[in-house]
Amino acid sequence: MKMSAMDWLVWILLFVGGLNWGSVGFFKYDFVAKWFGSGDPAATLPRIIYALVGLAAIWSLFTVFMKKDGSTSTSM
Repeated sequence: MKMSAMDWLVWILLFVGGLNWGSVGFFKYDFVAKWFGSGDPAATLPRIIYALVGLAAIWSLFTVFMKKDGSTSTSM
């Protein structure tokens, strides 16, 4: 199955989100907050990035469960 541009964007956002959560869990370091904001929870850019990662997760669940052929395989 060929990945669309939207699939690639979702994959990249989930990858970045996963790395960020891993760094928070293992090292107590939030890359997104450090690189794109002051670490303040009200900072706009980090909140946008977190929201996009959340939307990417919802999109990926939607695409996995709504495939027309009923297959949930992720092979490319």
